Amino acid sequence: MLGAGGIGRWRSVLSLDSSRKITAGSYKDLVDAVRRGADLRIALEFVHNEHIDVRSPCAEVVREACEYGVTYLLDDRWAAGIMSLRQPVALPDDLGPRSSMSFFLSNQDGAQGIARPYLDGSSEAAFPGATPLGSAEDPPKYHPRDVWDAQTNAPSSNFVYDFDLLDYYVSDSWEQVLSHDAEGGVVSGSVDSLASAFADGCAVKVGISGLCSDFALDAPSMDHEVFVETGSCYYYVDSRIFIAGAHPVVRVSPEIPLRYQSQGWDFGWLLLRTDGAVVDRRCDPYTLAFSDHRRRLPIRWFVR
Repeated sequence: MLGAGGIGRWRSVLSLDSSRKITAGSYKDLVDAVRRGADLRIALEFVHNEHIDVRSPCAEVVREACEYGVTYLLDDRWAAGIMSLRQPVALPDDLGPRSSMSFFLSNQDGAQGIARPYLDGSSEAAFPGATPLGSAEDPPKYHPRDVWDAQTNAPSSNFVYDFDLLDYYVSDSWEQVLSHDAEGGVVSGSVDSLASAFADGCAVKVGISGLCSDFALDAPSMDHEVFVETGSCYYYVDSRIFIAGAHPVVRVSPEIPLRYQSQGWDFGWLLLRTDGAVVDRRCDPYTLAFSDHRRRLPIRWFVR
């Protein structure tokens, strides 16, 4: 895999066996790293004809490592990550048969999920809802927990898979330079520190509190923070306002473990300001229609 202790700035903080029991590290180590804004990669191992194609004669071991570009801290005690940039692949030699996003989700305990909005939008119209579990084509190590919206443009499911191992790696190299409340009131650090690091060429990452709270319609939303790196950044020198456009974000209704459910997730892009203002451009995965939502949220800003 990536080697004991990691390579370069990556280090393993949690390892699980095929029954998802901890063999090294701890949940706390992963949670603490995510809270500090660490990047997350998960490495795993499987056999081709146990996971990719059960009809194949190929029994070769496959090692995989994936970037989880969006990370979640739930109730300040639970970590999860989502692959936000992945297209489906048909190993070993092709992309998936239909263009979509593969928003794979992994919790700290090995519970997983996937949401797959089809980008061509050509699925037949169907009502969202629960879908029967399982089929004869399911790999033997795959254990579905629930399946949603299978006939819509945005199917999703939650499951566990008995991977031979799961290693959680972090790059814990971000420095928090500013924290502010929803109105832009400084809690710690300063806008000047953020602007200075930006001027020196540093990358910028954000941790946004309450980003998914509007999914919780019947009860108060669980405390949560969503972390994502930004791409384009701007600083208005006289008014001392820092503005950033985030990489794609997958929003999921916050709960432990994090999981997909019908009409409980979406994806899109964010514009964030150090006065707390956030513009959330959401894509409805069922229709691919976009809408803008404006609000104010507490944000922590990190640089590297």
